[in-house]
Amino acid sequence: MTALAFALNHMTAPKLPLGAFFELAKTLGVSAVEIRNDLAGNAILDGTKPAAVKALAEKHGVKIISINALQRFNEWNAAREAEARELIAYVRDCGAEALVLVPVNDGSGRADGERQANLGTALKALKPLLDQAGIVGLVEPLGFEICSLRSKTEAAEAIREIGGSTFRLVHDTFHHHLAGEDAVFPELTGLVHISGVADGAVAVADMRDPHRELVDAADRLDNAGQIRRLRAEGYAGPFSFEPFAPSVHDLGDPAKAIRESMTYLQSQA
Repeated sequence: MTALAFALNHMTAPKLPLGAFFELAKTLGVSAVEIRNDLAGNAILDGTKPAAVKALAEKHGVKIISINALQRFNEWNAAREAEARELIAYVRDCGAEALVLVPVNDGSGRADGERQANLGTALKALKPLLDQAGIVGLVEPLGFEICSLRSKTEAAEAIREIGGSTFRLVHDTFHHHLAGEDAVFPELTGLVHISGVADGAVAVADMRDPHRELVDAADRLDNAGQIRRLRAEGYAGPFSFEPFAPSVHDLGDPAKAIRESMTYLQSQA
């Protein structure tokens, strides 16, 4: 099978300034990157203008595939709308292609009926804003039991009801495993986030972001199997590394470790 299309989320090496992060991607032969709005002292939180981010990406020859993320997107209110408008403008002006949409994850908004209604309200409100800017909204269900949007099936139903190509799903291999939902939607998937859990002592229900490492042969989440299935069923987009483990963030030579993970996943494709 053809080579995997890898991408790098800035969470892979969050201590690197943006230019160094873009350079890391190029060193690995990766041209697709995701930037974030939750990294202190880094673009976007440090006030870097979108035009400067765009110029930096062009200088390093990388394509910004998404900004991660509009948090609590399915809790739609005036504050969320203002935040969304600001982020969507940033996505557009820095030359990025999409905005990741992350649901409420604090135990609220989970009731049957309520969560579907909240999701529909948010998507209907976001659609004209995204369409006007010419960018995609990437809906990312989270597998945590307290999350207000765990099910990709529910997200897919809401996206299909809206119609068009404004919204796509994020298939996150970690969250897919935690949610315990077999269904995948390759035709609706716009991005795949990959990370592995090797810790044999932690129960699935207790897995959290700090457990998420680079994927290797000890992975408990079956990243390799998830990737094979998505590709076999028609997904042809990027697989973006998104590890949250401090052990990864503290690596002195992240390029070596990421390259090893890329080689492993390619061998399993």
